[in-house]
Amino acid sequence: MVLLGSEIKSLRQGKCNFKDSYAAIDGGEAYLYNLHIAKYEKSGPFNHDPDRPRKLLLHKKEIARLYGKIQEKGLTLVPLEIGLVGGWAKVTLALGKGRRLVDKREVLKKRSAMREVHEATQYEGKRR
Repeated sequence: MVLLGSEIKSLRQGKCNFKDSYAAIDGGEAYLYNLHIAKYEKSGPFNHDPDRPRKLLLHKKEIARLYGKIQEKGLTLVPLEIGLVGGWAKVTLALGKGRRLVDKREVLKKRSAMREVHEATQYEGKRR
């Protein structure tokens, strides 16, 4: 991953948020979008944009293979973790498939049922 100095310092402090981030291939190069790396407090006026697209360093064969899977099956590249290895920031990517509307409804029903059970058990515990 190509990073600025203030970004790597902020990453070492653990100030990174993966929410809604994804990777895409544009013009034969891979980029990571919506990865929020907080501004480094001690960098002063020379800080970075927290939500800028970041270029991923991949081999051409890797990019071609991932591009084929994204186009063929409608999958999305999702970052799972960032590791600092020997001065390099490495991103673990996974291919993810979105839920269909029917699946989303089932998940929401299960969550609400679990929430009701949890609230009922907590209430019972407080009455005793």
